[in-house]
Amino acid sequence: MNFPIYDLETARRTILQRRGWSETDYPDSLLDGIERIFGQRLTPEQAVARVLADIREQGDAGLRHWMERIDGVRAESVAVPSHQWDAALERIDPDLREALWAAADRIAAFHRRQPAHSWIHQDEDGTLGQLVRPLDSVGVYVPGGSAPLPSSLLMAAVVARVAGVQRVIAMTPPNRKTGRIPDVILAAAAIAEIDELYALGGAQAIGAMAFGTESIAPVDKIVGPGGLFVTLAKRQVFGVVGIDGLPGPTETIVIADASAHPGMVAADLLAQAEHDILATAILLTPSRELAEAVRDEVTERVTTLSRAQIIAQSLPARGGAVITPDLATAVEEANRYAPEHLCLSVADPWSLVPLVRHTGGVFVGESSFEVLGDYIAGPSHIMPTEGTARYASPVNVEDFVKRISLIALTPEAGAALSAIAARIADAEGLDAHAASARERIG
Repeated sequence: MNFPIYDLETARRTILQRRGWSETDYPDSLLDGIERIFGQRLTPEQAVARVLADIREQGDAGLRHWMERIDGVRAESVAVPSHQWDAALERIDPDLREALWAAADRIAAFHRRQPAHSWIHQDEDGTLGQLVRPLDSVGVYVPGGSAPLPSSLLMAAVVARVAGVQRVIAMTPPNRKTGRIPDVILAAAAIAEIDELYALGGAQAIGAMAFGTESIAPVDKIVGPGGLFVTLAKRQVFGVVGIDGLPGPTETIVIADASAHPGMVAADLLAQAEHDILATAILLTPSRELAEAVRDEVTERVTTLSRAQIIAQSLPARGGAVITPDLATAVEEANRYAPEHLCLSVADPWSLVPLVRHTGGVFVGESSFEVLGDYIAGPSHIMPTEGTARYASPVNVEDFVKRISLIALTPEAGAALSAIAARIADAEGLDAHAASARERIG
């Protein structure tokens, strides 16, 4: 398998160069599939818009129509009763059950440490503050395309519970062969103590959560990763509901020096490259010797992996190694790229931490590798992608609360401040604003 090694300038023009949403080229196979379902050649954006419009206007009837057209599923109800979750929790392997509980406990413990509380300040002018209130309802989308992801359910639903959200629901597509939700997802739903679970995926799920139907109440915010159609749907319903972001394919940059273990670096890159053919797994290093050793390890190990065909597409096209002049340059390139995950496999990783500005999560040292973040470390693994780590954060308690400003001034302070407010209102030409303020001056 080809594991390319780039010089820095070439990498900046290729794998380190991001492409925006407007530059997406959809393959003919995708457009052909849309044409088969919709009867005409639509873009993915147009197809999603049609599905969402029908669900918004027709409710359950529109939902059932597109479930049958897209997924080949006929179902009067997509709700999965909670007794099935409990049964699945008892059915799964005890070791897996313990692992899921351990992950949930660590996720909850981490997020309970996050400050998100009301505050009130009183002085001679009166009282100012903020009231922090949890959202009433949240919908979690759980991907289920190529593999069930119970970890994604825990990483969102457990955090929402910690934040105090009253109603937490989840939607995930059923297995295409069995028509059922995998036991491991059902078990995670029981552990996370969600309120409702639906066997529903794709843009249909996003539409149902955003607009609601006769059988499904809408939510206030939708969180969780998904494929192209889920992401496009989230973008189109934003404003009707809140969203956590528009997640793209997974991204990992590993910064390593000559002290790094080539096998560990290779294992970390392969772990990310197996997600899908658009995954990004990049090594930045000043050591060409290490880059070549990692290439050899990748070439040898990939043949033993069950998802080798996916890796054989993603790693040569969107990954590889980049030779940098030094570690500081490597960190600066990582900041410019703003990856979802940034791993520091160097002799003194803490010396680089102060230089890190843009990433969803920084993994310090080889014992804190990214896969631990996927499952058990504690922080949510739902992190910003597509360069949004320049301004966005991983899913956390703040995603599930809102802040209400509290203003309670004394009459004396109100009168004194009214003169200032009136002066600014006059400058803006807002006479009624100014008059309202002057009513209090006297």
